[in-house]
Amino acid sequence: MARYLLLYRADPEAMASMPEPTPEQAEQMNAAWNSWAQQVGAGLIDFGAPTAAVSEGADRSVGGYTLIEADGADAVEGLLTGHPHRAMGGTIDVYELTPVPGM
Repeated sequence: MARYLLLYRADPEAMASMPEPTPEQAEQMNAAWNSWAQQVGAGLIDFGAPTAAVSEGADRSVGGYTLIEADGADAVEGLLTGHPHRAMGGTIDVYELTPVPGM
């Protein structure tokens, strides 16, 4: 199995203009993310966290990450079907983590 980095992207201006979710909406969003995590199961290495760009020139569209393990790119894409970030209109970049020999 290979490990993959998922980078969650969204338009920074669109994200900034979104209103704060109501408690009910926040609960629904959390439930959707937890449901997705259960779907991934043991392949979920690190649920991740939201990110905030702090260096000059950093890509402000990256809003979070997750690390997963899967049997290939097709398996990853299958796990991303119905992903809550995509349901919100965001995109997900997928990167395979390649091991460095001797490290």
